[in-house]
Amino acid sequence: MFDKDILCRYQFPNPIEADPDGVGLIAVGGDLATDTLRYAYTHGMFPWFNEDEPIAWWSPDPRCLIYPETFTPSHSLKRRLKTCDWQVSINQDFSNVIHACASIRQQQGTWINSAMIDAYNQLHQQGDAYSVEIWAKNDLIGGLYGLKFGQAFFGESMFHRQTDASKVAFYCLMQLCRLSGFRWVDCQLPNNHLLSLGATTMPRQQFLTELSQQLSQKSCDWRPVLNQRFHVQNFTKAISYQPHQLTISTN
Repeated sequence: MFDKDILCRYQFPNPIEADPDGVGLIAVGGDLATDTLRYAYTHGMFPWFNEDEPIAWWSPDPRCLIYPETFTPSHSLKRRLKTCDWQVSINQDFSNVIHACASIRQQQGTWINSAMIDAYNQLHQQGDAYSVEIWAKNDLIGGLYGLKFGQAFFGESMFHRQTDASKVAFYCLMQLCRLSGFRWVDCQLPNNHLLSLGATTMPRQQFLTELSQQLSQKSCDWRPVLNQRFHVQNFTKAISYQPHQLTISTN
């Protein structure tokens, strides 16, 4: 269970009251301290801004989500999963994952600036931010990162250095969240890539209601499966669910 009434030095407005027309922008200003980020995410907001701009806090309407229980990989991804000799790990190289996500997007302009990187690294050190890494031997070829509060996971960004490596990381995240009993994974804003992976949208009011419900549940403990590598093909067989935690299977 996550306490969404954590202390925050700023008084964030209610997204519905601040943005009745559903534009998405809720507030401007504040900082990226870990308590600020925790409060914002657990109340349906996230930071999204360019490095030379003030911090902007968003709560889009509708919200983009994907359901791990019904996620189905495409035929091409299934073929990749069967033929690749890649490995997957959780939280083995968070810092390099977030830096890779930032560098991949530098040519287009990225919201993952140095302040954001520092802030999410702090959340990682405090146990709230997680990464999924895909390895070809000892080369980091893809991955993603996000935040986990209660039974809610908030996806942030992904990258790949080999074809399909980010999609494989996404597949592994879906399996991780399915085994953990997560109802959905938040993808924030819809785009063609996310929709091609099976994402859908939900009205903001419904999302905020469901978010409160997910936060009220005891979070599944991932610590027993962190910092280890598993063959991608065997990932779902290598881990299993025990009450409120994942463990490494003994079969």
